[in-house]
Amino acid sequence: MWDSLLQGISNFANLYNLMAIAGGMLMGVVVGAIPGLTGTMAVALALPFTFYMDPITGIILLVGIYKGAIYGGSISAILIKTPGTPAAACTVMDGYPLAQKGLARKALDMALYASCVADFISNISLIFFAGFIASFALRFGPPEFFLLICFSLTIIAGVTGKSLIKGLISAALGLLLATIGMDLVYGSDRLTFGNFDLMGGLNFIPVLIGLFALPELIDAAVRGVTGGKSDLHRLAGGGLTWGEFRHSLKSILRGSIIGVILGAIPGIGGAPAAFMSYSEAKRGSKTPDNFGQGELEGVAASESGNNGCCGATMIPLLALGVPGDVITAVILGAFMVHNLTPGPMLFQQHLPLVYAIFVGIMLSSLMMLIMGKLCIRGFAKIADVPKKILFPIVLVLCFFGSYAVNNSMFDVLSAVFMGVLGYIMLRLGIPEAPFLIAFILGPMFEDNLRRSLLLSAGSPVIFFRSGICIFFMGITVLSIALLVRRNLKQRRQRNLACEMPNTQV
Repeated sequence: MWDSLLQGISNFANLYNLMAIAGGMLMGVVVGAIPGLTGTMAVALALPFTFYMDPITGIILLVGIYKGAIYGGSISAILIKTPGTPAAACTVMDGYPLAQKGLARKALDMALYASCVADFISNISLIFFAGFIASFALRFGPPEFFLLICFSLTIIAGVTGKSLIKGLISAALGLLLATIGMDLVYGSDRLTFGNFDLMGGLNFIPVLIGLFALPELIDAAVRGVTGGKSDLHRLAGGGLTWGEFRHSLKSILRGSIIGVILGAIPGIGGAPAAFMSYSEAKRGSKTPDNFGQGELEGVAASESGNNGCCGATMIPLLALGVPGDVITAVILGAFMVHNLTPGPMLFQQHLPLVYAIFVGIMLSSLMMLIMGKLCIRGFAKIADVPKKILFPIVLVLCFFGSYAVNNSMFDVLSAVFMGVLGYIMLRLGIPEAPFLIAFILGPMFEDNLRRSLLLSAGSPVIFFRSGICIFFMGITVLSIALLVRRNLKQRRQRNLACEMPNTQV
């Protein structure tokens, strides 16, 4: 074992591998910060260039792009309220309000440090707990997935803002639009109105761009805000302090663990992990009302959740040969091109290579910190761009990002439709987060419910078949009970506050 470890370190220790991890990380951060250019797209475009590289160099390059893109999405989410990647959608909720207060530098620093800590914890989990976590993830079938998503949907109550009714309306809209397209079980069309483009449903990226970015631009146009510099004029100063980071450290560690667990389960992804981490941070905070108004802990929780998934999605890939998400499925292609088959045999036949990849993955956390610092200084120049120039550039990026997903004008029209809907929601005070959570989790909720009932011939007993099912059922009930208790407590406090003036009179 020690001989293989030393050989792996020796195989990694050359200039080409260091350049690959640095270049991949920088490329990923830049691509992730551009709305619409997802990490999947960047890794897929880079894949052909790895065919003629050494296997270690090629795989490390793709891993660097992957990790950089997940972090990079937070930059545009904080600066222009346009998540660069789906995983950064939750970061908008507190990152952009912080930028509006002139605290964008603190938000960017917090996103970077939380991402690096979560990525490091995720890498440690990959190296030391790959076998255990992979075997745990394999025990998830449709009933386990369904109950996990049931628990995840309780997040909606935690991000509804001041009005639970408006939050539920937002979630209902998200579930409604998530049903558009072809029914995967029976093959029938739903809410397509005879339009062929709607048979595949609404693509997530145009929905994301339209929901968050376009409403702000429409609102600025309606209000006639065209001149002056952006609200980020104090970006250059006031970085994150140690005390602020330490205050959020508990949420970062908790979010990292949530990201590792959900990332190891194939098909979940970074966005649900980010929202779950955010919800738990808000639930455990002494000042939950600050969340959504510009809370550094909210940025920390979101970024630790989605970056905690990065290393964890490699766990089922390396240990079992099962990709954890779409990006690792592309990385699997790089293994296959070099005649490497991920799984138990990879550890037996190519252990030095595995150790070399592990060394590169561990180094990626440090490289993320370095590249993140460099990119923050570069993107800080956005603060000096006048609004009459910045807004058209953002609009072009939104349309370009929407079009680039499938090279389809229909996706651009979808983004415009969502922009109008988002503007109406903005004017009515309806929060976007419940919509987004329901839109993400809705298809998985329906698909796993129907698959479970098909397996059991309609019997609900299947949802009690394993300890995992019972565990998630129990914490879902507990979560709902705590939410009801919290709402009743807040109502009593409001009633007491209303009675106090009358008593004094």
